[in-house]
Amino acid sequence: MLKEFKEFAMRGNVVDMAVGIVIGAAFGKIVSSIVADVIMPPIGVLLGGVDFTNLALTVKEAVGEAPAVVISYGKFIQTVIDFIIVAFAIFMVVKAMNSLKKKKEEAPAAPPAPTKEEVLLTEIRDALRQR
Repeated sequence: MLKEFKEFAMRGNVVDMAVGIVIGAAFGKIVSSIVADVIMPPIGVLLGGVDFTNLALTVKEAVGEAPAVVISYGKFIQTVIDFIIVAFAIFMVVKAMNSLKKKKEEAPAAPPAPTKEEVLLTEIRDALRQR
């Protein structure tokens, strides 16, 4: 069982997937920071100084030690913008990869080397022409 697990874990697809997940998580943090720290502040200023992360609808006020029940739609708006940016970035990467793959497929392949028979027939033809 250990041998089978080792073969499974060392398979190229599994390793590629693991690398993709780690890079994706790091990329997600970068995008979240870009959205929260770079994109949303100017949008908030354009909308009259609104900070999206603080936008919420209070359903029930805090009573004693019980916290208030709120619907944080501002955080939801920010998460949607995060998703749109991530989806667009992934789209651009996939589009670039597809165009590179397409160019590679369109590149003319070198003609195959002649077989031994073709070389021999060419030599016979050339010898007959010389006579």
